[in-house]
Formats: sequence, C-alpha cells, structure tokens
Amino acid sequence: MKKIYLKYSLLNVVIFALVLCVIVSTGSTRSKDFHKKIMQTTLSDTATFAGGCFWCVESPFEKIPGVLEAVSGYAGGKVKSPKYKDVSAGKTAHAESVQIIYDPFTISYAQLLDIYWMNIDPTDADGSFYDRGSQYRSIIFYHNEEQRKLAEYSKKRLESLRIFTKPIVTQIMPYSEFYEAEAYHQNFYQNNFERYCQYWIDSGRDDFFKKVWGDFDKRFEKFTPPKKSILEEILTPLQFRVTQLNGTEKAFQNLYWDNEKEGIYVDIVSGEPLFSSTDKFKSGTGWPSFTQPLEDGNIVEKIDRELAIERIEVRSRKADSHLGHVFEDGPAPTGLRYCINSASLRFVPKEDLEKEGYGKYLNLFK
Repeated sequence: MKKIYLKYSLLNVVIFALVLCVIVSTGSTRSKDFHKKIMQTTLSDTATFAGGCFWCVESPFEKIPGVLEAVSGYAGGKVKSPKYKDVSAGKTAHAESVQIIYDPFTISYAQLLDIYWMNIDPTDADGSFYDRGSQYRSIIFYHNEEQRKLAEYSKKRLESLRIFTKPIVTQIMPYSEFYEAEAYHQNFYQNNFERYCQYWIDSGRDDFFKKVWGDFDKRFEKFTPPKKSILEEILTPLQFRVTQLNGTEKAFQNLYWDNEKEGIYVDIVSGEPLFSSTDKFKSGTGWPSFTQPLEDGNIVEKIDRELAIERIEVRSRKADSHLGHVFEDGPAPTGLRYCINSASLRFVPKEDLEKEGYGKYLNLFK
C-alpha cells in the first residue's frame, strides 16, 4: 500500500548502499550482528518509532510479514551511547524507540504507520500509560522527505477519523541517531513472555486498545477526506488521477488485475472495506472485477454521462474516491461486474486482517 505505496527507486538502493558503506567504515552505534543482517538485505528500508516502553512497541512489528528486524533502542537525544539507567531516569532527552528494517516490496511505510498508531496512545504528551516522563513520549522519526509527508498525512488522517477525544500530540521529527539498547531488552516479549504479558495488562494497554479499536467500524463513522492539496502530495500521480479526477488506469498494467491471493480490498484513502477476494473473478478485461461489494454501505453508485453510453459509476462512501463502474454482464450469483481501478484500492492479505483491525472478515476464508 501506499495507502499509500512507498516507491522504491534505483536511487534509493544506491543511497542506501552508500550509507551502509559509511556505517561499516566509520563504526556504528548499533551492534555488528544487527548490521550484518542489514547487509544481507540491501533492498531494505528503515523506520524509527517511539511510543512508550520499547518492549511493547517492538513486539507488534516483529510479527509482521516484511519486517526483517525490529530493534529496541534510544533516539531523539544528544548524549552519545546512552545507557538504560540514564534514559529511563530522563537524563539524556532520548525516547525509548524501536528501529525497524523492512522490505518495502512486502510492506510499505504507510502500513507500518497504521500498525504504529494502533499500538500507542497518541494523545499522551507526558509519557505512555503508566510509564511517565519524556523518555516515553511518542515520536515518528522520519528518515527522508517521503517519510515525513507520509507521516504527516497519516497523522492528519487519524485526526480526521475522530477516534480520540483528545488532540493527537505525537511528534514528527527528523531522524538523527539510534542507539541499540542493552541485550536483555531485545525480543523481551519472547525471552520474558510471562513478565511481558503481565506488564502489557498492568500498564493499561490492553484495556485501552480494546476500548479504542474494539469496534473497528467506528473508525470510519466520522471520517472526512483530507483536502485534495494534501492528497496530491501523498498519493502517487496515478492514484490521485484515478481517485480524485475520475481517471482510469491501463488494463492489464495495474497492480491487482491478476491478484489471486486471499484477502480484502480497502479504499486507498480511508481504508474502508470495499471488496473481497471471495467475490473476485477473471473478467478478461484487465481490471480487478468483483460480483458484489464486501459492504454495501461503503459503496455509492452514481449515473455517469461522460461518455456517449450512460454508465453507473462506483465511489467509496466515506472517502468519496472514484473506484470504477458496475456493469450487468457478470457471473452468478449477482450477474454484476464491479470493474475497479487497482489504484483506488489497497489489498490486505487474510494473514494480515487481524493485526490491521479487519479481523471480522477472517470468517470469509475459513
């Protein structure tokens, strides 16, 4: 997704390789083993987040397909090589953070942001749950201009959902340095499972997340689309042209026309569920085709008279994204063909439904 898809160019690869060369030649604030893993995956990218206790931020990312490594550490301060006892005492200005190395062809930066928001309290400026102090503040450290834009859009989109009654105070800051935390902090949820689970519950996280994200559908109730000027910055030119200017992508040259994986398709702007792979069929047209919507209430149909032949346009209800058209030449059971642009959609594989908050649709694939 670029709920936005993260574009990965040859230039990115070259820059990343050069940075690695500099790191190897000049030394690093992270372990040799960590850099060895990075060197083994030259087409990887990096994200850095702070959101309270790094044990609890690291664990959700470790389980995500496409995440190659998640390391607990310290970022945002000025003291060189800080130690846990000083960071936890608030003496270094660092925040407990997690650095994520990921494969951008498997998971995008925008998807990582979605996971991040669902595992922190973005309204707490003075700490995180029962961990108090600036060392537990929430921060998105952007590594480049594209990450900054994606982070700002993601934050504005979360605000537009009006899930939280308090203002979202998570900072968006340029990345500087990351220091790997002591060995006993790494993979804490695996190495100290019982203590981790007790900490997760006692800290208030469990109750908080169930209350906020328990009814996933509520996140779309008050959603209002961002301004087009913002969307134009964040979406790819094709995604913007299709969703905002009623464009059409090329047949047989789009992302999902031949996708056969199990999962659901959601709106590229809002994330509202639109279609399921269980209703997808091979239409021979070169565009993703479905016999029916996943949620009728998330689809709006309008008369389209732009061509000589009158057609029925299909749009998403909350984001008002142009999706495509519906025709009466589909197979049973509906006889309909929802001909949809891939650029309007993001695919969520069935194995990711639970962690992305779409768990209610898992029963479609049993």
